Amino acid sequence: MARQRGGQQGDPFDWVTRAADDTLRHAEQSGEPGRLITCASGASPSGPVHLGNLREFLTVHFVADELRRRGVPVRHLHSWDDFDRFRKVPAGVDPSWADHIGRPLSGVPDPWECHPSWAEHFKEPLQASLRELGVEMEEVSQTEKYRAGTYRDQVLTAVERRDDIERVLARYRTKAAAPTEAPPEGQEEAAESTAEQDADGTGALARFPYKPFCAECGRDTVEMLSYDDASTDLAYRCTSDGYEGVATLRTHTDGKLVWKVDWPMRWAYEGVDFEPGGVDHASPGSSYTVGKELVSEIYGGRAPTFVGYSFVGAGGQVKMSSSRGGVPTAADALQILEAPVLRWLYVRRAPKQAFNVDFGPEVVRLYDEWDSLGRKAADPAKRDAQVLAYERSIATASAGTLPAPRVVVPFRLLSSVADVTQGSDEQISRIVASAGHPHDEVADLEPRLSKAVTWMRDFVPESERTTVRDEPSPRLGSLTEDEQRWLAQLLDRLPDRLELDETTALIYGVPKLARGLGVDDAPTDEVKADQKAFFGLLYELLVDAERGPRLPTLFLALGSERVRTLLTPPPTAG
Repeated sequence: MARQRGGQQGDPFDWVTRAADDTLRHAEQSGEPGRLITCASGASPSGPVHLGNLREFLTVHFVADELRRRGVPVRHLHSWDDFDRFRKVPAGVDPSWADHIGRPLSGVPDPWECHPSWAEHFKEPLQASLRELGVEMEEVSQTEKYRAGTYRDQVLTAVERRDDIERVLARYRTKAAAPTEAPPEGQEEAAESTAEQDADGTGALARFPYKPFCAECGRDTVEMLSYDDASTDLAYRCTSDGYEGVATLRTHTDGKLVWKVDWPMRWAYEGVDFEPGGVDHASPGSSYTVGKELVSEIYGGRAPTFVGYSFVGAGGQVKMSSSRGGVPTAADALQILEAPVLRWLYVRRAPKQAFNVDFGPEVVRLYDEWDSLGRKAADPAKRDAQVLAYERSIATASAGTLPAPRVVVPFRLLSSVADVTQGSDEQISRIVASAGHPHDEVADLEPRLSKAVTWMRDFVPESERTTVRDEPSPRLGSLTEDEQRWLAQLLDRLPDRLELDETTALIYGVPKLARGLGVDDAPTDEVKADQKAFFGLLYELLVDAERGPRLPTLFLALGSERVRTLLTPPPTAG
């Protein structure tokens, strides 16, 4: 099996390299040299797959991609837990959908009527986002698996060994769970794996490892009445409608194992070598710690190597569609972040580190940091863990380099120009070229241009956007002597065609000229004070605010003629 250890890949403390090394060791211990390595993820499409749960997908993706870069045969296997029960009706959904509580997510209608089911409604947007992020995975539906009878032998084994399973579960029930990190508000129910529901009968059947859906109403609100090992007949009563039925497990396909048995069963069935989970999954008595024993004792398999990840929150003003349930998703983030930038946020930190994806002013700083890292990565002498994270973000082993602008323009400049021009591509292109970023066509600025326009339009509060005056301010009639001198110096030297460097030098130079200095002279303390006052005056006269986009950018956006119109004092009465 091809190998390349962390010391050869980059910083030995890079979490992806370490996880890939651990996964290789796990696979080698299976005694099947050269077999396909399985890195697995799983999610229940019960609601919007938010930015916290996106970590499930990207953690697996980065590890699988690292192995693929090494030439190791690997697959990213993703299980959609769409056979999980529908648990509650979220805000904004017709209350009548409460009738579907207890039915599998794949069997609940889509209230927005744009997908075949509730599950598909929340799968599809994430699938589109993952494609944009360069994530390729083999997807399986647990509804399809169970209903096809794929796990029939595993179900029968669990039922046959139910007493052994119960002994393990009972031992862990007595252990106090460690305090776990609280999820951000609104994420408690979104895309979570089904919690343990293991008390649905009485006596010896109180915690039966398999739960059928009612043959009459399709809900899992059943209690087990009796089980015959010889015939595999499971008698049950539905607490929702009173129906009593019998499921013959040798042929039955409309039910599933309880979660703490289902997960280790799949580890053994799929031969999983690596699978992450929320940090709570590794606490005492949690799914992973219990599963480690069950997979070995019941199914003769081994638990995969495990990485626990912390929550991902959001900052700034986030606008989402009502069907997303009030939590930001990958689709929301990709409206304003280039795919490599979003990937970078997840790969540059160890999974246990919590962080926020900010939709507010931090976006500008984030792009500045990203561009700076790109310049560093271009220098082979500066290769380190940060550069390695950058390289993992911009390309994948199978999809190649992800889309990026051919001409990199600072997001700060693009968003400022978009603000002043109301997002006009043509004007933005002209101003950006004048600002020292020549390009052949607007497409050279994509995808960043569209994301800057979207951020300014949809994520920056209206109160913080720039509104250019329609006509000169009355303030021009009450200028001080210094203010009159500054504007006269500015308008006397303002060219008809504005270029960024010359305009910048002029705006900063006017207070110097007014004090008898040259434009290129170092500013004195008095000049610095004058510059601050002059800049404030320009903002007041141009946009009726104390601040706004950088003045040279604002001048270029408005053009020389409009700047003159807004800054020219009215003629004095003769």
